[in-house]
Amino acid sequence: MQQLTIVTTGGTIDKVYFDDKSDYQIGSPQIGDILQQLGVAFRFDVIPILRKDSLHVTDEDRALIRSTIEAQPHRHVLVTHGTDTMVETARVLAGIPGKVIVLTGALNPARFQGSDAVFNIGCAVGAVQTLDDGVYIAMNGRVWDPAKVRKNRDANRFEAI
Repeated sequence: MQQLTIVTTGGTIDKVYFDDKSDYQIGSPQIGDILQQLGVAFRFDVIPILRKDSLHVTDEDRALIRSTIEAQPHRHVLVTHGTDTMVETARVLAGIPGKVIVLTGALNPARFQGSDAVFNIGCAVGAVQTLDDGVYIAMNGRVWDPAKVRKNRDANRFEAI
């Protein structure tokens, strides 16, 4: 892989905490900074299209994500997305020809100590380079088929269905 296209949609991975509001808000995409700090040996571009918690992602938003990916010239696509509706979005992206699409996110904001963001991004980058064309989810150290996974909100992890 020489070039990775990254589409960002918001979610916990990009959340920041505001003390004066005692609230989380979606900040700017973190993945570009993370990949630069890691010194990756490939080119990447970051296309921020949404800054939403995934619970607020609509069918129109999913259509925008799909059309954005379809318009990209490169085969390898990584999507950062909130975990609550990541599976639904992955299913909407099924069938895009000539692309390997991997969705990932974080259960804790990337800016927080101990976040799973860097681990999940690393897993997703490895997956996008080695998988056949299709759509996948990389979370909790595993690569999942979107048709066979769900988020277990009580356990705060992804699991097979």
